[in-house]
Amino acid sequence: MNDFFSLDQAESGLAHLQLNRPERMNTMSPAFFPALRDVVRALHDQGSTRALVISSTGKHFSAGMALDTFAGDDAMLATDSARARLSFQDSLRRLMDCFTAIDEARFPVLCAIQGGCIGGALDLAAACDLRYASADAFFCVQEINIGMAADLGVLQRLPRLIPPGVARELAYTGERLGAERALSLGLVNALLPDADALLAHVLGVARKIAAKSPLAIAGSKLAMNHARDHGTAASLHHMSVLQSAIFDTAEMALAIAAWQRKQAAEFAPLAEVGHP
Repeated sequence: MNDFFSLDQAESGLAHLQLNRPERMNTMSPAFFPALRDVVRALHDQGSTRALVISSTGKHFSAGMALDTFAGDDAMLATDSARARLSFQDSLRRLMDCFTAIDEARFPVLCAIQGGCIGGALDLAAACDLRYASADAFFCVQEINIGMAADLGVLQRLPRLIPPGVARELAYTGERLGAERALSLGLVNALLPDADALLAHVLGVARKIAAKSPLAIAGSKLAMNHARDHGTAASLHHMSVLQSAIFDTAEMALAIAAWQRKQAAEFAPLAEVGHP
């Protein structure tokens, strides 16, 4: 569908987005970000996707932002005047929004990581709901090694995924976090021996999620995201309002009957999101 990744929706309820520039270590140029955002938001709007898997090809998941992005004379990177800095802020917020689209999707997003997950790739992975890795995976806040602070969400999301002191150490030193320690810290949910086993495992988890009520899954993600960013009292209040909106006894009856019969339920997809 583009030069950066392919999208497979052949399996009902399951979407699989795969980075496909292994010869360039799946680096991300500026055009990658809106392409990713638009695909994720289109899936969100359509309502039929119940889980999205993001994986990659080649030795490494992704080496992050292509370094030649910073070498050019791109007006987006200019900060030499007040007007330029104001424009820079808007441009950066739009880049941030491309990964926020993953966080805001109505479905869980699962990330399968082999080899290096470096720089902007870690920003992407941190925005996903679940992360899984191969035994050779490693994670790196690469931005500090090229003289900049990471700015696409990893500094905000990583301390909520692993102990804050470890997140700060990674952000300040640019050192690699290996797969075994990533598992022990809870950054990844499981380690698999190689890329093939990794993808098979992640697709299996995604299928389990896709078999559940999409209404209940979407509500669960909304509740947990709100609780992550708010206090307990505010989150409980939010849950009461949210549950009143999504509580559906017909959906529950369908799920209970299927569970009792040990069969898969046939849930209706979420409604499409309308556009004015």
